[in-house]
Amino acid sequence: MTKKQRALIVIERLREAYPDADCTLEYEEAWKLLVSVRLAAQCTDARVNQIVPKLYEKYPDIDALAAATAEEIEEIVRPCGLGKSKARDINACMKMLRDEYESKVPEDFDALLRLPGVGRKSANLIMGDVFGKPAIVTDTHCIRLVNRIGLVDGIKDPKKVEMALWKIIPPEEGSALCHRFVCHGRDVCTARTTPHCERCCLADVCKANAKAH
Repeated sequence: MTKKQRALIVIERLREAYPDADCTLEYEEAWKLLVSVRLAAQCTDARVNQIVPKLYEKYPDIDALAAATAEEIEEIVRPCGLGKSKARDINACMKMLRDEYESKVPEDFDALLRLPGVGRKSANLIMGDVFGKPAIVTDTHCIRLVNRIGLVDGIKDPKKVEMALWKIIPPEEGSALCHRFVCHGRDVCTARTTPHCERCCLADVCKANAKAH
């Protein structure tokens, strides 16, 4: 079986298993997803969702956050961890949106990458979830699963994983597939415990499972 054939089976089965998989960060506007995804580094999405309403109550739009000081932002976001650097990035990012993009989030991957605190993972999340463009978000779940399943071979670097997946995954499937990897990685193909291969819908096409038996 080629990697491309295996990828199509994985897409189909995970679609059946997790039809409603979506981003677990709550947001109504693109800039709010930018803020949340920065706060989510080394922090749970659930905690971020608890903290951001307080932030938006005080700073309801891009301009308000841009006008705030990093210290003021840090006071609110501190429970998410790494408060100083996250607050600084959020403040600088909102200033750049205000000054260079008329307080709008750009719909361009390279422009998103120029924003402070925005890496490929965040930029892909925005492209896929906000703008409905082809995107592959290589978070820890995605990297773990694609290596175990055998869609990539021993690649851990997020950008290299992303580039390898672009070659085998239809562009329009990438964004939804990555959300389904998160669900599957939390429920079945877990990191901290032994994976639950006995109830995995991919067991018969998974390379790691084949090796184990």
